[in-house]
Amino acid sequence: MNNPFENGDRSDDKLPADLRRITGPQLLTLGMSRLAYVRSVMHEGEMLVAIHAADGTPMAVAEDEESALDAILEHEMIPTLLQ
Repeated sequence: MNNPFENGDRSDDKLPADLRRITGPQLLTLGMSRLAYVRSVMHEGEMLVAIHAADGTPMAVAEDEESALDAILEHEMIPTLLQ
């Protein structure tokens, strides 16, 4: 899925000047390529930390939360908290 807020060559993919007029598809992808979250997962009997994109797509696995957060920041993404 393309992010309409990233620079692209399609003129209809630009961010609206007034955010109150943002479209549903634009809202769904807002920050998608920049946000990530972590959650604990059990893998082969070992507790690990999975890194997910904002839409829930698994991206990587780390040994602990600190390593996972470091990886997110290293890739210039923004870690988010789930409530």
